[in-house]
Amino acid sequence: MINRTELLRKLYFRLPAIGIFIGGLIIWEGLVRAFDIKGFILPAPTAITATFATETADLLAAGAGTFSTALAGLLLGGFLAVLTALAAARWRFVRDGALPFAVAANSTPIIVLAPIANSWFGLRSPFGSIFVVAVLVFFPVMINLVRGLLSVEASGIELMESYAAGRLTTLWKLQLPNATPYLFSALKVAAALSLIGAIVKEFFGGSQERLGQYITTKAGLLQFEEAWAAIVLASLFGIALYNIVVLIERRVIPWHVSVRNA
Repeated sequence: MINRTELLRKLYFRLPAIGIFIGGLIIWEGLVRAFDIKGFILPAPTAITATFATETADLLAAGAGTFSTALAGLLLGGFLAVLTALAAARWRFVRDGALPFAVAANSTPIIVLAPIANSWFGLRSPFGSIFVVAVLVFFPVMINLVRGLLSVEASGIELMESYAAGRLTTLWKLQLPNATPYLFSALKVAAALSLIGAIVKEFFGGSQERLGQYITTKAGLLQFEEAWAAIVLASLFGIALYNIVVLIERRVIPWHVSVRNA
């Protein structure tokens, strides 16, 4: 349980972000009204908020579809990245062989992967989006985890050897605890990338109940308040996914300095 003092402390440290957010909305609204900026250029926050009230069901349906594919891709890409990182940390030939392919996959633009995914899985299949997201998150998770597994101090390895610890024991007791903060740092980045990958893939085809298709359709019909509402919803889902990773991190490594000072 978080006591009252701790809750107030957390709220105090978040006040600057809250203030900047509210101030930004006020400035945004003021500029739109002062310069009579048209809705197709930049809708006012009040217009976007009103759209949420009228389009709630459609927005939530599209958002849920995109969020589920982004989450599935994040889990798949993260799982494959962890397996590859464990093998790469154990065997140098795997590390030397896998790294160039990981770099190549990371260097490939999403807009190139999207048509390929459509060809492989079909326009309306969610597996296309899951594939694109998995490829997108694989590289940062794999690279960070390998770094964490291999950055163990020599004194720690020597200590484990002095106790005649096997490779699995050393991995479990020493390398994984050292690498876990690296893993969560990568997952935080990957959480944002997963939403980006899913939405960009949806621009190239997919179910109408997806944010990418929703934004494309509404913009094509010149309904820009609805398109902006979907963009805001995508941002909120990205924040939610990031915070899910943060909550898991606090449960898994509460001892780490990055968690204790958060």
